[in-house]
Formats: sequence, C-alpha cells, structure tokens
Amino acid sequence: MAEQTFVIIKPDAVAGGHVGNILARYEDAGLRIVALEQRTIDGEFSDRHYVEHLERDFYPPLRVFMTSGPLVAGILQGDDAVARVREINGATDPSKAAAGTIRADFATSTRENCVHGSDSVESAAKEIALWFPGR
Repeated sequence: MAEQTFVIIKPDAVAGGHVGNILARYEDAGLRIVALEQRTIDGEFSDRHYVEHLERDFYPPLRVFMTSGPLVAGILQGDDAVARVREINGATDPSKAAAGTIRADFATSTRENCVHGSDSVESAAKEIALWFPGR
C-alpha cells in the first residue's frame, strides 16, 4: 500500500557529500521524492521535532548537532515507505547496521548517523505537518 514517510539527511551526511547517494538509494528502492528542502534549523525547531526526547540525557548534544549546519528534509512515497526507509537507513547504531545500509556505509556514531526516518505512519504524518505545513 502506498504511504508517505518523512526523512532527514542530517548535517553530517550533508557535510560529507552523501546527499545524492542517499537520495539515489531511496529512489533505486522505488520510492518517489514528493518534497525536498535544504535548511538549517534552530534550537526551537529541533525541540519541536524531538519533543518526546526533550528531557532525555542524550538530547542536548543531539540538539547541538542537528542545528550545526544544513540538513535536507523530505517526504518520500511508495509501498510500505516507512518500513522500507527504515530498512535502507539501517540500525540507529552504525556498528549494528547491516552492510550496505546508509548508516553502515556513512555514519560515525549513534548521534551522527546520517539519516532520520519516521518510525510509523502516525509519526510520519506529524513530522510532515511540522516540516512541510499544508502538505
């Protein structure tokens, strides 16, 4: 069933020159890019995106990282898009990510792990509404 999901190509992947490769992996898997925007976010916007993590110990350094430079936000669409993007991205910890996944190939840590993908259709809808209002 066709669905939409939300992705972020994080500042480490943008700085490392991996944006084209990452987008190609999604497209090669049959996912269609519906919206795409490069931007730099501020701390307030990071807080809105990561609202469920605000009180967690790992969040302050994540906030610094996510606001450290440009990122690319996008909406992808296709059959089982949420699950497929998560499979292409690989495990959050790059040392545990399967070979050939984005995180196994490019990520350096659990924080600087190149990409974010929505974890459910419901999360995707919320994230899309935040990042791409009116879509």
